[in-house]
Amino acid sequence: MAQYQPTDLKKGVVVQIDGKPFKVIEYSQKVMGRGGSIVNVKIKNLIDGSVLPKTFKGQERIEPADVTNKNVQYLYSDGSDFHFMDPESFEQFQLPADAVDDNAGYLKEGEQLMLQFFDGRVINVDLPKNVYLEVTYAEDVVKGDTTSSVLKDATLETGLVVKVPAFIKVGDVISVDTATGEYRERKKD
Repeated sequence: MAQYQPTDLKKGVVVQIDGKPFKVIEYSQKVMGRGGSIVNVKIKNLIDGSVLPKTFKGQERIEPADVTNKNVQYLYSDGSDFHFMDPESFEQFQLPADAVDDNAGYLKEGEQLMLQFFDGRVINVDLPKNVYLEVTYAEDVVKGDTTSSVLKDATLETGLVVKVPAFIKVGDVISVDTATGEYRERKKD
């Protein structure tokens, strides 16, 4: 595998530092005099979830992480672990709840998604960019206050709470951006 240079470290790239896999979650570059540059990134440890700031200079070389992805189906959570299954081999995998963390609100039983593996063990849930979830509770809006700029809280079938426009009601299926947790659109029938 070819090594990365600092300017290759765009958001989402997975690298290996001190034998551990990290995912770039923020990237900024400062160009210095005489063609040199400094790259500042925030990286998330895909094993323990910690986030670190890191600075790379000029022509430093960074190891890509040998991370593989596998398409799986989300089965269920028992409170302490999340359970997944390979739909082809029926092999089952589990990931501790603290590793799933904030992604739990986007997991719907029966849905397909990707698991990331490092050194043969599951390290991370790789969510699709957007997920469709049903609204199970939404506040009523004040009559006459139906401008699209008014946002209200809506609880989704997974327990996730997002801000939605006033016209969204219980039973609607909406698309949520998994990177930001923001409402995208109501699903068309």
